Amino acid sequence: MTLEKLTAPKLCLSCIDLTSLNTTDSQESIKNWIQKINGIKVDFPHLPYFAAICVYPNFIEVVRNTMQLEGVKIAATTACFPASQSFLEVKCKETELAVQAGADEVDVVISVGEFRSGNLSFVSNELIALKQAAGKAHFKVILETGALPSVTAIKEASFLAMEAGADMIKTSTGKIAVSATPEAGLAMAESIKEFHKKTGRVVGLKIAGGVATTEQALVYYNIVKDVLGDPWLTNERFRIGASRLFNDLLSNIEGKTINYI
Repeated sequence: MTLEKLTAPKLCLSCIDLTSLNTTDSQESIKNWIQKINGIKVDFPHLPYFAAICVYPNFIEVVRNTMQLEGVKIAATTACFPASQSFLEVKCKETELAVQAGADEVDVVISVGEFRSGNLSFVSNELIALKQAAGKAHFKVILETGALPSVTAIKEASFLAMEAGADMIKTSTGKIAVSATPEAGLAMAESIKEFHKKTGRVVGLKIAGGVATTEQALVYYNIVKDVLGDPWLTNERFRIGASRLFNDLLSNIEGKTINYI
């Protein structure tokens, strides 16, 4: 399904990372969740699939063995998500194990405290090591923008992550009080544009945390469209980390209330 055939809500649907990152997740609950999601191809055959399933790394095998939707990536949060507080060796090993288990993508969090303290070389060196540990997996770096003090800091963190090898920069973990905001999304999109102009390298943008309605998703869709342009309006370059949003987008597209997952 091409960009020209997708309305903005349908395109946003195709860019979702359906996410389950709960303390109460279990092998059984993730399997049941994926089995429910598999029904989308029968229940909504006219709609695009979402981009990825995002889980803790210990559930990768369950997702891989249960998923029946072609083209949907498996993403895992690694490197001691969400706090990123551990030994670098532990963070790298978890990332390596996730890729070995079948993760197509890994989402890691910068060491926010070190960044806020001005220890930029520490943060950069960690990300370079994690990028190496991720190997061929798509490397998504979470800035935790709600914990950063200013737009200037968000842009600085964006450039640091991109220079360290991020394939995609992401706003938030969704685990602290302030998650994604339009201001953060705009600052990151502007940084991606400037980085691309300087280096020619394409970096994607992922918005995550607190995006639950179609109206909210369209704010970020329009930021990407206005700042980065149509080439970024694909699920290779634009993602929304959300699960509640999925039902709202379905309801908007179908014209009736749907609570699918």
